[in-house]
Amino acid sequence: MREKRPLRFMIVGSGWRAMFYVRIAERYPELFRLTAVVCRSREKEEMLRQQGIFAVTTPEEGEKTRPDFVVVAVTKTSICQVTEEWALRGFPVLCETPAGMNTEELGRLWQLKQERGARIQVAEQYHRYPVIRAGLEAVRQGKLGEPCGVRLSVAHDYHGVSLIRRMLGGGLEPVKMWGSRYRFSVTETDSRNGPVTDGRVTEKERTCITMEFASGKAAFYDFSGVQYHSFIRSRHVNVQGRDGEWNDTMLRYLGENYVPVEERLLPLLPERYRELETRGLRERGAVWDPVLHLEEAQDEYAIASMMFDMGEYLDTGREVYPLAEALEDAYLWLLMERAVKRLGVFVSSEPMPWHGSESS
Repeated sequence: MREKRPLRFMIVGSGWRAMFYVRIAERYPELFRLTAVVCRSREKEEMLRQQGIFAVTTPEEGEKTRPDFVVVAVTKTSICQVTEEWALRGFPVLCETPAGMNTEELGRLWQLKQERGARIQVAEQYHRYPVIRAGLEAVRQGKLGEPCGVRLSVAHDYHGVSLIRRMLGGGLEPVKMWGSRYRFSVTETDSRNGPVTDGRVTEKERTCITMEFASGKAAFYDFSGVQYHSFIRSRHVNVQGRDGEWNDTMLRYLGENYVPVEERLLPLLPERYRELETRGLRERGAVWDPVLHLEEAQDEYAIASMMFDMGEYLDTGREVYPLAEALEDAYLWLLMERAVKRLGVFVSSEPMPWHGSESS
């Protein structure tokens, strides 16, 4: 059992995503302590040190800082390899998404857990956004009845898959899918670096996938990356059950004596993560908004809550986001990519090593 103190963690990677974890450590020093950032070049190391961040360039230097766990936030193509490296060094790992880029990589991570006892968790955070968590809680409480269909235009690829499976409560059941990918012109209005006001027009891909699950439930995935940063492209979620519907920030369902109820969804901030709340989040959580906002503050809070739960994972083994779930997210994303390349042809899932495992 760990002594009660701030969780010590190290980051491998120094890109845009890695900086989320740096900011979390700075915001919550009583909960998290960043021991080092392992980067690839002396130039990046020097740049980070000038910002007051202790950075190193070799795994050996990182190991010396004795972190409780390692955050792997490198490029997608390197995530699996770097996760394996640090797991084999004996460190618990919280890796960014996706867990792997092909079924071989996904299988290797599962094998590491099963045969070597590797402690690997994946930072799939979207179901922890307060506004999404509120809808998922309504589904869990049965307000919609048994969920049967989802139309999702909120997040890309494996993130979208994760939400769909949780919204439908389908676990790791077989699925078949087909889809298409389109290209449309759109005027750029926003970006990671702020508003875009020069009127530039670019072509963006839009992926549309139909998923049919073995239980008879269905999902319709429809997303374009421009939806993350745009003032003229919104994001939407619709979950339907026999007795109701969750639509963006509204619930409509049958109450007592089959009387219809309309309920506004307020962002859900669980008591467990009270220490992670900011004034801005509390203010957002107190006011209903008809528009589904999924801003950076919710993303940071969601990631921080996963890091918070790493403490319990280290102490008890209770998973933050079960590895089998994360591997399934990545696997179904790979099937989505296959489906859009085989127009009009159903692509079906096959048994994977992690199927049949216990999952949340």
